[in-house]
Amino acid sequence: MVCDSILEYLNETKELICSYCGKVEHEHICCPNGHYIRDMCHIKRTTEIIEDIYLTTKSTNPFEISGLMMSYPGLPMLGCQHAYIAGGSFMAAIKNEGSKGTTDEDIEEVFRRTEKQAHGGYCGLSGVCGIAPAIGACSAVLTGSTCGKGREQRITMEAVTWATGTITDLTGPSCCKTYVWMLL
Repeated sequence: MVCDSILEYLNETKELICSYCGKVEHEHICCPNGHYIRDMCHIKRTTEIIEDIYLTTKSTNPFEISGLMMSYPGLPMLGCQHAYIAGGSFMAAIKNEGSKGTTDEDIEEVFRRTEKQAHGGYCGLSGVCGIAPAIGACSAVLTGSTCGKGREQRITMEAVTWATGTITDLTGPSCCKTYVWMLL
């Protein structure tokens, strides 16, 4: 995003300074020329576009909504923006269908929860693609799952287990767009 070099994926964290906002973080992904863009700065514009779409779409078809989101020319081929696309299109379709009483605030809650677990490159570093917790966040918001709510928590964990298994079966090489389509 700064110099078009191929990124380095490190086995151990390194202290890096974001080239956009100046925040210091310990991270695993950087440019060999010393550039670093933290996740939230990297995905900011794309997530704003995704939010605009879920707030304005009237579609009840999550494939149509995600297709519109994925058609944005600034969307990278790989990245955690796809977690927001999966969660946003799924929840927007449910909101627009109307029977569950889903609101824009519910979708924003899914985004806040997704932000805590969807981080660039962590699919390779931790084995968890950010799209799986995004699906889990959708399930948790829809069921009212919290720690200690046995039935709701189990449904949410089963959704994440299914999502992770589906992604695992598709991996090699990774394709975030395929993961979104298959999970929807």
